[in-house]
Amino acid sequence: MTLLRTSLDPTAPDHQANRDAMLAKLADLETEHAKALAGGGEKYVARHRKRGKLLARERIELLLDPDTPFLELSPLAAWGSEYTVGASLVTGIGVVEGTECLITANDATVRGGASNPWSLKKALRANEIARANRLPVISLVESGGADLPSQKEIFIPGGAIFRDLTRLSAEGIPTVAVVFGNSTAGGAYIPGMSDHVIMVKDRAKVFLGGPPLVKMATGEESDDESLGGAEMHARTSGLADHFAVDERDAIRQARRVVARLNHRKAYADPDFAEPPEYDPEELLGIVPGDLRTPFDPREVIARLVDASDFDEFKPLYGTSLVTGWAGLHGYPVGILANARGVLFSEESQKAAQFIQLANQRDIPLLFLHNTTGYMVGKEYEQGGIVKHGSMMINAVSNSTVPHLSVLMGASYGAGHYGMCGRAYDPRFLFAWPSAKSAVMGPQQLAGVLSIVARQSALAKGQPYDEEGDAALRAMVEGQIESESLPMFLSGRLYDDGVIDPRDTRTVLGMCLSAIHTAPYEGARGGFGVFRM
Repeated sequence: MTLLRTSLDPTAPDHQANRDAMLAKLADLETEHAKALAGGGEKYVARHRKRGKLLARERIELLLDPDTPFLELSPLAAWGSEYTVGASLVTGIGVVEGTECLITANDATVRGGASNPWSLKKALRANEIARANRLPVISLVESGGADLPSQKEIFIPGGAIFRDLTRLSAEGIPTVAVVFGNSTAGGAYIPGMSDHVIMVKDRAKVFLGGPPLVKMATGEESDDESLGGAEMHARTSGLADHFAVDERDAIRQARRVVARLNHRKAYADPDFAEPPEYDPEELLGIVPGDLRTPFDPREVIARLVDASDFDEFKPLYGTSLVTGWAGLHGYPVGILANARGVLFSEESQKAAQFIQLANQRDIPLLFLHNTTGYMVGKEYEQGGIVKHGSMMINAVSNSTVPHLSVLMGASYGAGHYGMCGRAYDPRFLFAWPSAKSAVMGPQQLAGVLSIVARQSALAKGQPYDEEGDAALRAMVEGQIESESLPMFLSGRLYDDGVIDPRDTRTVLGMCLSAIHTAPYEGARGGFGVFRM
């Protein structure tokens, strides 16, 4: 065993300062998560309960196996927008009758569960995760369909929701819809395209057009129950496979459906793995408040991997990038972690070789981000940084083993791409509250704009406005700083959630377990041309 040694002193002033800064960020994060948990607010939650209905997360809790965790995804969706944090939808991964499932639940306390543009993005991301990892999908439905004022942003791309359901089914990935209330207009196609449908008596309403629309379109008089009630669909239309007397009965029946799916994981669960040798509480003090200060990612790795056992690859070469092999909850992983921020040619070539090795061995890759990007300057351009950085991005792009990414600190520029950012389809991507991501750091970006403006004025023979320059720089720095923060990015679904560093091992373990539901194989060839 190659035990990682730690030089971390939890009592040191720097560690304490980093910890305090992280705890402050976690407190801010908790405040924003509370907004998602509050749904539509006290008034609408009380109205929902008065109708004898369970809240979305209560339905999920009853659906899950007792004492099993739920990995909620994208809880901050719509943060910073005009819509409620959480986007009126709860999504995540949990275990039902011993089977890992992707679960979605409409939050009917937020505009009746109607879908807005961020709900759509969140639902599509959930379907993407289900398909990549072959997770059965359980939809807990109570929605009036599209939020009509935003229909221009929902209608055309929203058809992908129904397309995804049919594709999941075609690939043998089970889909289950449990209808607790409205599932109308386009929303009627959620149960319509699911493999198994359960509807709640006197509650479920599934129709393409409600009584008012039918009256306008055909002149026919009708009521909700005869048009789309649970009993009608169970006895007459046949849309409902199971008729539930109440919500709890519907959830019980959903669990029985999952128990009979015969859906098997591609890989057996690993044996018990030894926990890390070091206290995960210490993760709070590793990342500096000022991301320009480097930190050793081995201190993070030592508190994530099984038994703190890590076999480093090329430790003396390309030392700004740490690479090596470990286990995480019993699953083998290859880890790439930024050590000093900047990626040089040596780090890029080292990464490309390591990624190819992981593909030869069918080992998933974990990327731990803290990078300012690839090195610039005459010496490095002449040394081939463009082709070497491209080599690393080529390897990441064409690697076919599952990728996981965690943004710990900075994740700027093309370094974000080379470390498998969102555009490179990691199976899961999470951020710590300390993370920042943008085209470059705020000061650098503002400085570049200042230099360009100054050169433009000089070329025209005009005097340069120093006061205006200072104001411009301050404005740009403030804008880029706010747009690079994890809550801003998570609100736009550029990650799958902002997590407490202490939970990282558990979150990654749940992700690795989900990943191993589907078979995968590394690329033995198939990489693009590596420029030499």
